[in-house]
Amino acid sequence: MARISFGDFEDSFSSSSIRAYIAEFISTLLFVFAGVGSTRAFDKLTSDAALDPAGLLSIAVCHGFALFVAVSVGANISGGHVNPAVTFGMALGGQITILTSLFYCIAQFLGSIAACLLLKFVTGSLTNIPIHSIGAGVGVGEGVVTEIVITFGLVYTVYATAADPKKGSLGTIAPIAIGLSVGANILAAGPFSGGSMNPARSFGPAVVSGDFHDNWIYWVGPLIGGGLAGLIYTHLFIPSKHQQPMPK
Repeated sequence: MARISFGDFEDSFSSSSIRAYIAEFISTLLFVFAGVGSTRAFDKLTSDAALDPAGLLSIAVCHGFALFVAVSVGANISGGHVNPAVTFGMALGGQITILTSLFYCIAQFLGSIAACLLLKFVTGSLTNIPIHSIGAGVGVGEGVVTEIVITFGLVYTVYATAADPKKGSLGTIAPIAIGLSVGANILAAGPFSGGSMNPARSFGPAVVSGDFHDNWIYWVGPLIGGGLAGLIYTHLFIPSKHQQPMPK
């Protein structure tokens, strides 16, 4: 069984931990700035604000590339979580302490808010920061389940390619696999649930726009999906001798 550890404040405020929090802040800022910025760019380049297939594809590709970069630049410092759902899944799988995971999430939320504030400043007249919302005709229950499923897929991919001690050469392509997972999930779920998979990605735009309509969906769904992925992958596929929390 995985050992879930609460951790202690001394380890959580060590120099390596502080660097990890800064890395998560920067990585999340870069990801959200590019992701939200892609939706702003689409609005500016088209007269129709409604998302069409080409717009969905461009946004999915941008998010995938942006996450690939964000995970890559943070991987050797913080693990490159860039997502509270990933951090939560890692905590439940015993890969990171509960206390440190809280500071990771704070850094991720702050990074997302900072990115959206920067976007609001640099886009001038385009002051409307888009928020995640469910598609027309989609119920909140359906939206939550969709977010659970796609976040499960994302965090499962993170475990399989980055956290599993048996990953071998897969570890070198982990950021690519994670980015592709997000891009594919946005293409599949974007028109239905919004395709968030990331509470921080949804929270930053909600804070800056002042619109928290349905924002709870992008907390409940991703955290359940990420937590399930962490528990299932850890208990089924990682040998117990490897199930120790990371020293963060």
